[in-house]
Amino acid sequence: MYQTIVVEKTAGVAKLTLNRPDRLNSFNVQMHEELQQALDDIATDGESRCLLITGAGRGFCAGQDLSDRAVSSDQDTPDLGVSVEKFYNPLIRRVTQLKMPVVCALNGVAAGAGASLVMACDIVIAARSSSFILSFAKIGLIPDSGSSWHFARAIGLPRAKALAMLGEKLKAEQAEQWGLIYQVVDDEVLSDKANEITSYFAKQPTEALAHIKQLVHSTFDNTLNEQLEKERLLMQHLGRSENYREGVAAFMEKREPDFKG
Repeated sequence: MYQTIVVEKTAGVAKLTLNRPDRLNSFNVQMHEELQQALDDIATDGESRCLLITGAGRGFCAGQDLSDRAVSSDQDTPDLGVSVEKFYNPLIRRVTQLKMPVVCALNGVAAGAGASLVMACDIVIAARSSSFILSFAKIGLIPDSGSSWHFARAIGLPRAKALAMLGEKLKAEQAEQWGLIYQVVDDEVLSDKANEITSYFAKQPTEALAHIKQLVHSTFDNTLNEQLEKERLLMQHLGRSENYREGVAAFMEKREPDFKG
């Protein structure tokens, strides 16, 4: 069905693998179009309760495939704003607004918009050999696809500006120490650890998890009083759900809960 990505669905987990390993899984128009279609399907299939994103081969994603929009001195330059508006911004919005947890298994380098995609995920498990590179400035551009937003909030303005302006490689272990990602694991156990987390999420109250991610995102835009009110409304809503009823019953009966999506 797809040529640049692979989608597998098992027991409530949708696994999406970027699959252009010969180009370090860099983005081209076809990949963007297939990602849009796949994410729309996962969001509405009625069975997926968690999404896992990873890359095929030795890297996660090298960002934009520059050969897909190469220009010479005698050509008109492309309108990169159109590319961002049509492909990259919708991709980041789809991932961050997906009503289920999104886990990234970071294998190898995540450069440019590839790093942006990683940061759009809710939980990042990184192989020890993996790394980030905000490589935009090296070709005369600025961080896009939400990089300027996510990196600044995760590691602070001084580090975010340095990474973006210097374009230096940030190794996974340093990213973990800075609070950019959740956890670093040995390369050989990356897949097992990611599967462990996604399998857990596939059995949890999906609606509550979706509200948690959106609630945490909103903290940077709301005052404390606004956030308190938002929490109150969500507690009111979720307190009337069957999953809350089941969770309390399972706790009282000392058994595992049987949550629904």
